[in-house]
Amino acid sequence: MTAVEHPSPAPPYEPLPLPRPVPAGTRVVLGHRGAPSLAPENTLASIRRAARAGASWVEIDVDVIGDGTPVVIHDSTLDRTTDRTGPYYALSREDLEGIDAGAWFIAEDGSRPYAGEPLPTLGQALGVIAAEGLSVNVEIKPCEAGARACADLVDAVAEHLDRLASCAPSSQVVVSSFNPLLLERMARRRPATRLALLMEAGMPVGDWRSRAEMLGVEAVNPADEGLERALVEEIRALGYGVNVWTVNSPERAEELFSWGASGIFTDRIHELGRLVTEM
Repeated sequence: MTAVEHPSPAPPYEPLPLPRPVPAGTRVVLGHRGAPSLAPENTLASIRRAARAGASWVEIDVDVIGDGTPVVIHDSTLDRTTDRTGPYYALSREDLEGIDAGAWFIAEDGSRPYAGEPLPTLGQALGVIAAEGLSVNVEIKPCEAGARACADLVDAVAEHLDRLASCAPSSQVVVSSFNPLLLERMARRRPATRLALLMEAGMPVGDWRSRAEMLGVEAVNPADEGLERALVEEIRALGYGVNVWTVNSPERAEELFSWGASGIFTDRIHELGRLVTEM
C-alpha cells in the first residue's frame, strides 16, 4: 500500500497584516520632550528650540489636572521641573498661571534664561507645534489618579488632536503609552489615531506581537537599555516601526538604524537631527 501524503497545514496563527506598515529605510529623529539640552523639557520654549534646531518631529508627555485640562509634563508630581511640589491632580487651569516650569533650567553660562516659562497645556503646546510646522508623538502618561482621570485624559487628548487635524492637517501625530488600557481607549475614542506601544527596559518581550496586534499599533517603542538586534529585526520583519528611547550618541543611533530601527528619541536633536533620511 502507498501511504497517503497530506499537505503540511498552514501555521494556525499567521501575523495580522498591518494597515500601515512602516517602510524599510525609514529614519525618524524625534526631539524628546522638545530640545531638553537647550531649554527646559516639555515647555513651549523647548518645542520652539527643537524647531529652530531643525527638528521635524517632537515628543511631548501629557497628563491631566483636576478640572480635566491636559498638561504637558513628564512626572506625576511638580517637584522636578517646576517651582512647586506635590501631585497636580487637584489643580485647575487657573492654578497653572503661577507655576514656573523654567527657572530650574541652568544654561551653560550659569544663567536661568527660561525663568517664568509656564507649565503648558496640551492646547498651547499643539498650537506651537502647528505654528512651527512640526509633527508630534504625544505620550499619554500612565496617570495615577484613577479610572475617571484616565478617561478624562484620553478624551481630552482626542479632542485636541481633532482640532490639530483641522488647523494643521500636515502635522502628523502618533499617540504612545506604556499603558495598553489607555491605548485601547484612544483606539475606541478616535479610531484613526496612529498608536505606538512603549516598552520599559527589562520588560518581557515574548508577547510583544500579541500586544501590538490586539492594540492595533503601528510601532513598538523600546528602551535603548538592553535592546538587542534580534528583537529590532523581529519587530521590523512584521512591518511595525521600532522607535528607540532615549538615544544621545550618534554612533549608537547609526547602529540602531543599521539594525533596521525606524526612529530614535533624543535629548540632543540639535546634534542627531542630521541623521534623518526619510520621514
